Amino acid sequence: MFKEKNLGKQLMIGLFIVLFLTLFVLSGILVQAKEAVTLTLIHPWSGAEWDQFEPVVKEAETALGITIEVRAIRSEDLVTLLPTQWPAGTAPGDVIFLTVPSLILKGAKEGHIMDVTELVNPADFVPASVGYVTTEDGKIFAAPFCEGVKPGFWYRKSFFQKNGLNEPTNWTEFIALLEKIKGLPGIKAAIGSGNGTGWPLSDITEHFLVAFGGPQLLNELASGNCPPETWYVVEAIFKGWLAKLIGDGYFSEPIEWTTAQEMWWNGDFGLFFMGNWLTAMVDDPSDLGIFPIPGTKGITGCIDFLTASAYTKHPEETKELLKWLATEGQKVRAKQGGTVATYRSVPLELYPPAEKMLAAKTSEMEPLFDLDDAIGGEFQTTFWDQLKLLWVKPEKVDDVLEVIHNAYLEAF
Repeated sequence: MFKEKNLGKQLMIGLFIVLFLTLFVLSGILVQAKEAVTLTLIHPWSGAEWDQFEPVVKEAETALGITIEVRAIRSEDLVTLLPTQWPAGTAPGDVIFLTVPSLILKGAKEGHIMDVTELVNPADFVPASVGYVTTEDGKIFAAPFCEGVKPGFWYRKSFFQKNGLNEPTNWTEFIALLEKIKGLPGIKAAIGSGNGTGWPLSDITEHFLVAFGGPQLLNELASGNCPPETWYVVEAIFKGWLAKLIGDGYFSEPIEWTTAQEMWWNGDFGLFFMGNWLTAMVDDPSDLGIFPIPGTKGITGCIDFLTASAYTKHPEETKELLKWLATEGQKVRAKQGGTVATYRSVPLELYPPAEKMLAAKTSEMEPLFDLDDAIGGEFQTTFWDQLKLLWVKPEKVDDVLEVIHNAYLEAF
């Protein structure tokens, strides 16, 4: 009897040991499986901009215990790439950065982008940013990442001091400043015209529209809900200010924007229009100064939105990565400079000095979404192409306006 009880007890102990070991092994397998998850992140940055974003990727891998493969594809290329891949049930990555709300909402409507409503609280981000990627029934299909704002014309303080120049306070002083810079020895043009696919020429153009038409003009154009007379204002701004300055030789010919930036920094141009990321692309950010066209009340910007592909093999991990990037990731990114966070919980102390200076300059300006990104599609590419033409042949301003107007009407 005693032997039988002892044997039974040993058997029970043995079973418990086997069960424990089995659970231990299984838990190890599950942990390994989770650690083995690899996600592809599509982002738009290269060169110095990638150097600023790389720490975010490394922190995300550590925090989430995943491997992240990165591919650089700019948003303007995704505008044509995604519509060709989506119908085949595929996408280039799991988490994809996009700057075009219209494309995001199109992808959401067709089921190509995951609903992330439960991950994104609009109150946690700067006003209106989440609204751009929210459907009429209140579903959210992207999370804001950092924002690039286009505040005005950058200059080197040392260049201004050397040549006795000052920031203008009205349009007359602005023209006088351009004329002085244009006449300086060794200057190729007063303003360097950075270009790529037609961007950043579009940023300069939108700055003129806001300066002389006010924030309401850009908002009306972006929404498509504008009266016919709105276009007369656009024509007046193009002909009376922008094309005139190009024709008078104050702008350089379009030059690849990073090359133009280097030329400006080296003294070939006096002014350079570019987004706030410029602060992290120069050797001495403390030498930077900036001003908008005097009297400008609004500031355009471009938000990098995070989207989760509906075709990912790891939906939960994809959503976790999206949420982390939109929140903790912005804190990591802010430390690198050259951007402005949309996540409200990013403290100002994290920003480098140049970004703090920029914040002081733009604090009273109304934030606006880029017109070309807000509309997107064929309008965006047409807008870019026609601006490239305007910059080399300003006398064709009437033809440029006609083509842009037709593309605008077709967009709505």
